Amino acid sequence: MSNGAILNADVLVCGGGLAGTMAAVAAARHGANVLLVERYGFLGGNATAGAVAQFNSWQTANGRPVIAGLASEVVERLGRYGAAGEHQTFVMSTGHKMDRVEYAPEILKLVLDDMITEAGVRPLLHANLLRVSSANRRIEAVEVLTKSGVMTINPRVLIDSSGDLDALHRAGARFLELEENESLQPATMMFRFGPIDFDRFHALAPAELAALARKGFESGELARAALHASRDPFSDDGWFNISRLAIDATDAMALGRAEIEGRRQAWRAAGYLKAHVPGCERGQLRSFATQVGVRETRRIEGDHVLSAEDLLQPVQLDDAIAAGAYPIDIHPAAGGGLDYRGLGEDHAYQIPYHSLIPVSFNNALVAGRGISATHTALAAIRVMTISMAVGQAAGTAAAMAARAVASAASVRGVPVGELRATLLRDGAVLR
Repeated sequence: MSNGAILNADVLVCGGGLAGTMAAVAAARHGANVLLVERYGFLGGNATAGAVAQFNSWQTANGRPVIAGLASEVVERLGRYGAAGEHQTFVMSTGHKMDRVEYAPEILKLVLDDMITEAGVRPLLHANLLRVSSANRRIEAVEVLTKSGVMTINPRVLIDSSGDLDALHRAGARFLELEENESLQPATMMFRFGPIDFDRFHALAPAELAALARKGFESGELARAALHASRDPFSDDGWFNISRLAIDATDAMALGRAEIEGRRQAWRAAGYLKAHVPGCERGQLRSFATQVGVRETRRIEGDHVLSAEDLLQPVQLDDAIAAGAYPIDIHPAAGGGLDYRGLGEDHAYQIPYHSLIPVSFNNALVAGRGISATHTALAAIRVMTISMAVGQAAGTAAAMAARAVASAASVRGVPVGELRATLLRDGAVLR
């Protein structure tokens, strides 16, 4: 390892997206010395750099809450800045109901800054992962490249919330493979377009919107048959999620090509909006997201592999640490449509603690879209609301593991009943 600066941490969080930031905040609030490593100069991941601009699926179709805790605190804090819309329910072009909160991605950066600062998390921004060393089923050191040079971090517990699970990949962890008929879900380049007359745009019936989307896809002006937008709370602009980029985002060359193609798709889509979609006649493309939003890359092989059957039955899990109600929503790599499987009126499912534990290591956890789940199950649990809930659970568990008297902290030694009780006291919903 390097001879540069050496840092110690009870909990090292690799990746400052929403899952990682919630994990860091939760661990610090429970007394851990936490270091949060992030490649950008701001936090939020797909929520900020990817500019998704809405938090989906806080509740079941009949309105029962399934997401709360730190995720609700994020929205409350956005509200104090005037940067979050009202909780709303709308009908998708598929005919299914969905609930969401729209927010301003730039102001979310401030909210996350506030939360880590108040919790006492040490942020190490502009830091890129170099190497990870491990021995005897333990992560021993993580080496990162920073503006100050190479730093080596010695954690008691590692949380990999990098989305692509780069830390555990470098450590030699085992990952789940796609089945023969499966492919990685494509990425999306979000873009901002406006001004929009939202009264006219929202007055379009789902069938009208779907017909316009099909027309745009068939003409080649839209990369997928969708016209999905989130309103910016400060303006009459919308963030559009209507591009499609079939890539493996762990391939650096492919990722760069996708960024370029994503901007081209956004430009063509903006032209279609202006020419054909009611309410968009005065609009123009305002900006692109900082990066493409990635839905799927690596999935860890964990002590429990969450399946679609676990979600659809749903199976009641003794080690549940979060809940969700977002449907199975598979974006195929080709074509314009979706594989969308709606849930029942009061249907919610659970995410188990043992899907956060890599089979390969004793002092590591995963938070975010890389947890141990099948390709189909991931299509439901990958969304940002659920990622925040899982992040809170991972951080709480990591703090508990780091407090262990023994020198070798073990995430498998965390008393699950105590973990669940702590999460409930902290406002989480577990079923």
